[in-house]
Amino acid sequence: MQTDIKIAVLIDADNVPAGQVKEMMEEIAKYGNPTIKRIYGDWTKPQLGKWKNVLLENAINPMQQYGYTSGKNATDSAMIIDAMDILYSEKVNGFCIVSSDSDFTKLATRLREAGMMVIGMGEKKTPDPFIVACDKFIYLEILQKQTEEPIDQKDKTTPAPQVDKINAKIIRLIAATISDLADDEGWAFLGDVGNLLQKKQPNFDARNYGFQKLTPLIKSIPAFEIDHRENIKGKTKLIYVRNKS
Repeated sequence: MQTDIKIAVLIDADNVPAGQVKEMMEEIAKYGNPTIKRIYGDWTKPQLGKWKNVLLENAINPMQQYGYTSGKNATDSAMIIDAMDILYSEKVNGFCIVSSDSDFTKLATRLREAGMMVIGMGEKKTPDPFIVACDKFIYLEILQKQTEEPIDQKDKTTPAPQVDKINAKIIRLIAATISDLADDEGWAFLGDVGNLLQKKQPNFDARNYGFQKLTPLIKSIPAFEIDHRENIKGKTKLIYVRNKS
């Protein structure tokens, strides 16, 4: 956890499920300290009642926003105004916008222009413009916790949540990224490959394909080969990857 990075978490209650709040906050903590946590919605609506039981447990401040006009989403406007106020207060280093709504595309772009790190979270249905406007975008589906197996079935393997399939397009993306970073022998440091993949495609995440880390994802694809090298600075081995000829 990068405790020196302060993050403002702004949640659109109308466009994300209430059942994954704990998982969302645990994921956000990997990137920094969520010092501001707000969720926006019209709390007089019965359909938002399911949120109320989890807000206190996660110290999230509910922000009341009435729908003044039929067909208009006042929640979006409130989130955008608050985000700009927080930006100018200079109290945070980054933002996490939790929504599946493309209306936050311009906000994410503006925050990044101001030098803020922007993490997006939303369901798989989130439109591409919002995804690519973020530094990193995380699908909520992959944060679902695996339920514990009954004792008599503990030897059975439960597959990890998966929202995408490994296809020719993703293999070409990885191969091109390796080539971009490769030395004269075609090897590239896997950490650098992962960082560049994230920049090229903000929603790239090994968990989208059922793998917890990038290394097992790469190993599962016959087009690539892995080399584990000794690290003179520590016990952990350095992992390199290259395209098979």
